[in-house]
Amino acid sequence: QVPLVESGGGLVQAGGSLRLSCAASGRTDHYYAMGWFRQAPGKEREFVAAISLNGGNIYYGDSVKGRFTISRDSAQNTVFLQMNSLKPEDTAVYYCAAGSHTRVFVTFHPSDFETWGLGTQVTVSS
Repeated sequence: QVPLVESGGGLVQAGGSLRLSCAASGRTDHYYAMGWFRQAPGKEREFVAAISLNGGNIYYGDSVKGRFTISRDSAQNTVFLQMNSLKPEDTAVYYCAAGSHTRVFVTFHPSDFETWGLGTQVTVSS
């Protein structure tokens, strides 16, 4: 069973919007935060956004600030990523991740998130 399942990816024109969802199966009370990363072909995995599961802390990568919004529905164990004003450079596979240590909000590095989904493709055409 995959612990995190992403959905909502697809093809959209530049300037458009998409909403990604990440559904967590099983317990989530041992996680401190959940977030999103993305990886384009030939590039390193990039931090996009993260939210603490108590809802008190939210962080965004510089390239998406003001355009993307992360939120969560604790009752459904789901985290969302609302992506507006999409650009061709946002094209990537988007991964949901969960981390159980507070250092996730210090490093924002993929290695500090121990649970991952399989990813969903987002393609933005110009």
